[in-house]
Amino acid sequence: MNNAIEINGITKKYKDFTLGEIKAEIPCGFATALIGANGAGKTTLIDILCGITAKNSGEAVYFGNMTDIDSTELKNRIGYCSSANFLPLDWNLKKTAAACELAFDNFDREKFSSICRRFKLGSPDDKKQKKIMKLSDGNKMRTYLAAVLARDTDLLVLDEPASSLDPLARDLLCDLFREYLSERDGERTVLFSTHNIADMEFATDYCIFMANGKVIEQGFVEDLKQKYILVHGDAENADKARPFMISFTGGRTSFEGIALAENRDMLSAYDTAIEAPTLQQLSVGILRKAEEDEEK
Repeated sequence: MNNAIEINGITKKYKDFTLGEIKAEIPCGFATALIGANGAGKTTLIDILCGITAKNSGEAVYFGNMTDIDSTELKNRIGYCSSANFLPLDWNLKKTAAACELAFDNFDREKFSSICRRFKLGSPDDKKQKKIMKLSDGNKMRTYLAAVLARDTDLLVLDEPASSLDPLARDLLCDLFREYLSERDGERTVLFSTHNIADMEFATDYCIFMANGKVIEQGFVEDLKQKYILVHGDAENADKARPFMISFTGGRTSFEGIALAENRDMLSAYDTAIEAPTLQQLSVGILRKAEEDEEK
């Protein structure tokens, strides 16, 4: 299987935070979610991969053989979008379309108009338009996404694209991810960061979990759901089951948590109910374990 990006030992040191060494793969042809709590290092890693922030060490290899993120060829193949004032705030849809046409040969104005309409933003040809500064946070993000999705790229890298979107817009974003990937089956890739995967599970094929500047788990969603199990049980068996679980939440009558599937038989002996976790449940369990380990 080819990788859109291979991350080999990337580090970045700040006064109060260190990223890495990061070793990870972004598989080509799939949507990869970079999952972690706020402050885990997701934005720092994305900014390094897109040439916004300089790394201290390590290397990222794009599309098998490209390493110079500052090259025009590579930048044209990557569509980057940040949730923080990605476009000038005094622009509107018309100015956004005009600027993108000048900046990128692969920008499709008709596609931009179509995505704007699907996001309920109106049209860049409308006479009356609001400036970006006058838009809600959700509509700002819709505008940014429309601009980057209208380009003919090989890789989308999106920092928290769903954070300010309402549930319907998140559902549409999932659809747009799938459409983007299917247009050139197996040749395009999406990488996006999130601290809450619940509404984006449908759009996620591969996951990279981050905590405290490090990668703590990664893999295809279906493989991870076979590696881990969700466990429920009565409180009277909680103390017996807890040593075999990686995350644990208990109350007066019951307990729940994530465990490795290899401990299924042992946990079944304590009258537990075992099922496959959702990606949201798996994310909470893995990240909670990392947080507990950091506090020890």
